[in-house]
Amino acid sequence: MTNNTIAGEKPSFEHPVHLKAGESAPNFELESDEYKHYALADFKHQNVVLFFYPQAMSSLCTIEAKGFRDNMEKLNNLGYTVIGVSGDGVDKLQEFREKYNLNFTLLSDPTYEVHKLYGTVTETHEDGKKQFHTVRSTFAIGKDGKIELAEYDVKVDNHINELIRDIEKVER
Repeated sequence: MTNNTIAGEKPSFEHPVHLKAGESAPNFELESDEYKHYALADFKHQNVVLFFYPQAMSSLCTIEAKGFRDNMEKLNNLGYTVIGVSGDGVDKLQEFREKYNLNFTLLSDPTYEVHKLYGTVTETHEDGKKQFHTVRSTFAIGKDGKIELAEYDVKVDNHINELIRDIEKVER
């Protein structure tokens, strides 16, 4: 994966927040594609893969989501629950889940506040308007709420297989 956090290593892009392995994962609460509200704290005592993706239904995000779907058994066997977060609205997330038979929780962050907590968004100003752009990123969070892996600016190709290998290497 690209831009894994290793002691002393700087990411290839700058964000106000850049979480690292060993830090506490910021808690949050967001609405899911099922119109339920979930907080990260709801998953305490569980390992969580939290991934941020730019846009439901786009080609690369669909490949990534299907990769998680197709590897869910492996991730579950490693003890992980998967949660995807995007800036999309709940209705679009419902459509995404149904169209691709996704088997994990999708959360809507339309204000990008959770993206900001995790350092997974950049801002630009176009025609006087603020635009937010998701930095594709993945975090493995342990049962204790600590970040085990923080991977920013990930590439979709082979992402899930590399993530599984990285998770298998995490010392618990």
